[in-house]
Amino acid sequence: MSEPIVVVGSGASGVHFAQTALERGRRVLLVDVGFGGEEPPLPHEDLNGLKDRLPDPVAYFLGRGMEALILPGHDREYYGFPPGKDHVFRPLDGVTFRAEGFEPLVSFARGGLAEAWTGGCYPFTAADLAEFPFAFADLLPHYERVARRIGITGIEDDLAPYFPFHEGLLPPLDADAHAADLLASYASLRESLRTKHRFHLGRSRSAVLSRPLDGRAACDRLGRCLWGCPTGSIYTPSITLARLREHPRFQYVAGVRADRLRFGDGGRIRALLGTDVATGAAREFVAGAFVLAAGTLCTSKIVLDSLRSEGGSAPALEGLSDNRQVLVPFVNTRLAGTQYEARSFQYHQLALAIERDDPRDHVHGLITTLKTALIHPIVQNLPVSLRAGLGAFRDLHAALGLVNLNFPDRRRAGNRVELEEGRDGGPTRLVVSYGPDPAEPARIEATLATLRAALRELGCVAPRGMTHVRPMGASVHYTGTLPMTAEDRPLTTDAEGRCRGFENLWIADGATFPSLPAKNLTFTLMANASRIAEAMS
Repeated sequence: MSEPIVVVGSGASGVHFAQTALERGRRVLLVDVGFGGEEPPLPHEDLNGLKDRLPDPVAYFLGRGMEALILPGHDREYYGFPPGKDHVFRPLDGVTFRAEGFEPLVSFARGGLAEAWTGGCYPFTAADLAEFPFAFADLLPHYERVARRIGITGIEDDLAPYFPFHEGLLPPLDADAHAADLLASYASLRESLRTKHRFHLGRSRSAVLSRPLDGRAACDRLGRCLWGCPTGSIYTPSITLARLREHPRFQYVAGVRADRLRFGDGGRIRALLGTDVATGAAREFVAGAFVLAAGTLCTSKIVLDSLRSEGGSAPALEGLSDNRQVLVPFVNTRLAGTQYEARSFQYHQLALAIERDDPRDHVHGLITTLKTALIHPIVQNLPVSLRAGLGAFRDLHAALGLVNLNFPDRRRAGNRVELEEGRDGGPTRLVVSYGPDPAEPARIEATLATLRAALRELGCVAPRGMTHVRPMGASVHYTGTLPMTAEDRPLTTDAEGRCRGFENLWIADGATFPSLPAKNLTFTLMANASRIAEAMS
């Protein structure tokens, strides 16, 4: 039997590369740290049932040390991760960062960062792919393949020019009352909003099941999305990993930190070298082909540590990119005083697009209508006292919403990752440096003016003082350090993800993206990894 392909990382890229490689007849050995979490308790109870039946609901919802609380003065951050997802961001000995202008997040969990995502699946357009060395038509069948694998809801509506419609989609979940109200208001004002503001609204594309798929149940609206779907109806990569582990040509090696590659002659990689997380023992994996899918920052560190070990030094990798995110709370005045729906899908049901003259500058966003999410960050940031804020919240709960705007980013010199020597001969540290485009503040302000005007027409109020510009790194949409290029340049990859200078090394994660549109990139990571695996076979 042929040598296996060694894949590093069990996140969205790694598992979908592995699945396609297996479908093409290859053997796969996947190396991973693989931190795991606890199974959701009482899987058939809704959120209110959990509050009544859990022996310690406070610990479940907020943590034993109240670590899920976002305290006043925390830069108006409206997102907090619940205790049940602590394992997704659990640190790992031997992997540290120093950051300037960037707040890096990485994951060593089984399934990676997408274990904590909200399921947004937005294909790139032909314009989004203009700087990629392949065409939209090359990626389309893999979007369709992944959609059929994981289950994605969506319809063809006003957002189709910005999120291309494709085969394999499931019908969307029934809209909750707030989302339905906004859609009805948009329908009556559609031409005005599109003409005056170049504003477009429609249903989001979400990796949630509206009907059963491959043994997974359809969403039963338990209202527990934030704390971890207990039925598996919201897709996470660990679902695919569990299925892969049943395949006779797949081997999963957990508990190993991938450190570096050992080079041979003629540009061939001979082995992956790692460390057993529990014992500190050295591990070595010999194979004919190696695929790095550990996430942009960790993949970049493995490459740099490999170059340093073999050649004595490692260059900086330029072009780090990330989506700037801006959070805009709003109130739908028509719903003030009405009852909110606890039993419903809790994540975004609507998406929006704001056109700009250059398609690469379009801004996209998600609209989450707040129901059973962690609401204390909203309450404490209302421009009134905490007591008054609690009173107002009771009346406004069903009317509250949050727009998460994503802005595009492009590779720029100076936005880089590089190695820093460890203390006393210890492991190296990755230094992450990022400086925003000087034109960014003006772009953000112009976009916010457009959004507020559109929301006003829709009968909504977005208080200016509650808008929050998130720090770079918060979106975790990292790309650009080992970009795909048509030209043969050092430390780039070709159109099929092969790392130039190494005949048997491929990069299958966001490090290869030469540009970043204003979208969640996870769906494209999965599709592109599948495309690379098919090209290798």
